[in-house]
Amino acid sequence: MKRFHVHVAVHDLPQSIRFYSALFGTGPSIEKGDYAKWMLDDPRVNFAISTRANKAGLDHLGIQAESGAELEELGSRLAQADVSVLPQTSASCCYAKSDKYWTLDPQGLAWESFHTLDGVPTYGSDTKLKVSEPKAACCAPAAQ
Repeated sequence: MKRFHVHVAVHDLPQSIRFYSALFGTGPSIEKGDYAKWMLDDPRVNFAISTRANKAGLDHLGIQAESGAELEELGSRLAQADVSVLPQTSASCCYAKSDKYWTLDPQGLAWESFHTLDGVPTYGSDTKLKVSEPKAACCAPAAQ
């Protein structure tokens, strides 16, 4: 079963962790000095925040697949949407190693479809794709 993903850039991580922990009724499942993530089942969402972007607000949306087969199905659907799709394999970002498909919706909002393979000890250094800003959150493709 897939999980909806939301990544929000924040100015004050501790204050935002307090807010979202109260809202969700639980603390983050992952907490770092510049990042926190809640893997919620009600609602079923992977909600992440970080201080890595230049501007606060919605950074990107996505769908987290539980298997490589689910990810390939998402990639096939994106290919039918008549948009540019950028694949990444074993990308390291957001303290995780994942296979991904990135695209931009008609408004220019980045969408990430991904299957997490493993954790990594740093926020990420993957540079396979051009990022939209020098401190863009997660290897997202540049707006076109």
